[in-house]
Amino acid sequence: MSGPVLIAVAHGTRDPAGPATVRALLDRVRALRPWLPVAEAYAEISAPPLDEVLADTPGPAVVVPLILARGYHAQTDIPERAARRGGRGGRRVPGAETVTARPLGPHALLAAALADRLGPARHADAVVLGAAGSARPTGVIDARVAARLLSRRLRRPVPYGFVAAGAPALPDVVADLRRRGARRVAVASYLLAPGYFHERMLRSGADEVSPPVGAHHAVAGLILRRFDEASIRARALAG
Repeated sequence: MSGPVLIAVAHGTRDPAGPATVRALLDRVRALRPWLPVAEAYAEISAPPLDEVLADTPGPAVVVPLILARGYHAQTDIPERAARRGGRGGRRVPGAETVTARPLGPHALLAAALADRLGPARHADAVVLGAAGSARPTGVIDARVAARLLSRRLRRPVPYGFVAAGAPALPDVVADLRRRGARRVAVASYLLAPGYFHERMLRSGADEVSPPVGAHHAVAGLILRRFDEASIRARALAG
């Protein structure tokens, strides 16, 4: 039997730059491991949808969530859809063992990508990690850890703030830093690709907002690391 297919599943966005960024990132993954089949999928909004890709993939698969923290999609939605994997019309695919990897973040490789995307803005009076946010405590914890990893990378304090669910809100964090004397505030975008959340970061009141981590070589390497971890776990469970 051939090895598993890597199914990379991103959140999805109405911004066409989002899927374009995901495709560029997956091209980097393929360049690192040309013999590995890599499929693109989305949890919502964008195409192709995860359920369709799962149904059309023969043989075993490892689903890697291209998600940076443990929230609903990474912990519940994607694993449950992978576990229900079947063929067209709901028929099971013979030999279609499926395992879901951990989400990408938090990880030191993401901190490296964030620092690169900041560029000269890393020398601003204050740097904030901007994240989408999550209603789940695990998502908030992961953002806190990601900020700590970036702080270690930059060797300076890095608070965090959210633009969707959870607290503290990013605009409030930026405003508080200004009250404390920071004249130039930069936001490190803890996002995979452009879209609605990045637009909200651009309106947070910061002087500079970095691009999402996107098709960075460190992120491509991290995707393969998550794939390998899940593959090893699947083999151990199988035998």
